[in-house]
Amino acid sequence: SDDPADRLMHSHGHTCHELFALRTGKIGRIPDVVVWPGNHEDVEVVVKAAVKYDVCIVPFGGGTNVSGALECPSEEKRVIVSLDMTEMDRILWMDVENLTVHVEAGIIGQDLERKLAEKGFTSGHEPDSLEFSSVGGWIATRSSGMKKNVYGNIEDMVVRMKMVTPRGTLEKNFLGPRNSIGPDIHHFMLGSEGLLGVVTEVTLKIIPLPEVRRYGSLVFPSFEPGVAFMREVARQRCAPASIRLMDNMQFQMGQVMKPAASFWKAAVDSLKKIYVTKFKGFDPDQMAACTLLFEGTPDEVAIQEKRLYDIAAMFGGIPGGEENGERGYLFTFVIAYVRDLGFDYSFLSESFETSVPWSRVVELCRNVKDRVQRECEKHGITYPPFNSCRVTQTYDAGACVYFYLAFNYTGVSDPIGAFSEIEAAARDEILSSGGSLSHHHGVLSSVSQFSAIKLPIQGEKSPPYTTTSRRREDSTQ
Repeated sequence: SDDPADRLMHSHGHTCHELFALRTGKIGRIPDVVVWPGNHEDVEVVVKAAVKYDVCIVPFGGGTNVSGALECPSEEKRVIVSLDMTEMDRILWMDVENLTVHVEAGIIGQDLERKLAEKGFTSGHEPDSLEFSSVGGWIATRSSGMKKNVYGNIEDMVVRMKMVTPRGTLEKNFLGPRNSIGPDIHHFMLGSEGLLGVVTEVTLKIIPLPEVRRYGSLVFPSFEPGVAFMREVARQRCAPASIRLMDNMQFQMGQVMKPAASFWKAAVDSLKKIYVTKFKGFDPDQMAACTLLFEGTPDEVAIQEKRLYDIAAMFGGIPGGEENGERGYLFTFVIAYVRDLGFDYSFLSESFETSVPWSRVVELCRNVKDRVQRECEKHGITYPPFNSCRVTQTYDAGACVYFYLAFNYTGVSDPIGAFSEIEAAARDEILSSGGSLSHHHGVLSSVSQFSAIKLPIQGEKSPPYTTTSRRREDSTQ
């Protein structure tokens, strides 16, 4: 299709600056043509034609990309084709005995989960973007889901995949769980962000649906003991399907967004608040909350719950109830909609994430939030920004930390320019504090702003985390 509406729809992802450009009508280069392949063979035909006629291809899945991978470079002189994979949305086969499913890469996450659930199975992959993101997008960004503690990240779930490249199709003709026959081609397909080829088909592991799915929550007197609790859970390797620690600002936002309660419910909540603040001595302006999701058999879930709550007690944590846990878990899916609503009230907002060693988690969170606060003041942001973080995935050696930034840009002459500089400063602080550029979002537009981590020359002593960064001259344009 060369219809302007189709081309515009395929010209952007979901970063703050892309959505702001759409809302303000400041659209840059858009694809010249949109093509919808119907199967793997169609993709091969399109890629061969693109090579022959020197045409650029931008693979398009659910359109939820937040690394700038769907933007068309303004300086590109060649024809740009957006290759929309969403017509390739079938489950090609399911092997119940070996617990695998083979799907086309354009299938959307929630559609895959619905079809698997009808057969009594799940992939277990549940990213925040499950409602819109595609399996191919999960592969391209090296995705991670909220339940990775039980099911793993996407690289742990993939058994086999097929990718069409300018030099032909890459595929492992092997469905076993592991082999040792040289470098694994999957390692460069995962996280390639559409640069090396188009993922067309994927074989994933599946497991039977859990018998029990139960939410829970914990409240800690402050963020630091909450992080210590998360570290201990990781050390003991007893994490439930999902465990996510929110700082005080997110905790307060969650309280504000609670639905209106009945008289008796409100009375009970008031008594709970009195118990937590008066009897336990928790400061409402310091408290942190942790949401939990347990999955398994009834006995497994009961054991998990007791163990987690016992560990929490060691760090001053108290149970917050199942309802709060479910609301906190589902709030993750709502955040993107809240961001879109914020545009109507002159708010710009974005989330970004990192992977960091346990010893650096608290320091990194503090440093980044302090840096954001200073940068907002420097850029004349009149109202206090929403400047928050949460610990979302745990590992033996570290954790994933999510940051959320939002501010009202009333009175700011160049809102996107200011936002870009503040976000770049935050990422610079992340690197300086020992974090990575990304845990699972991808970095396609970020790598041009930051240079690689410096590695010490043999025999040279250096700090454990030495980084350099530089801003692009055109980063605010």
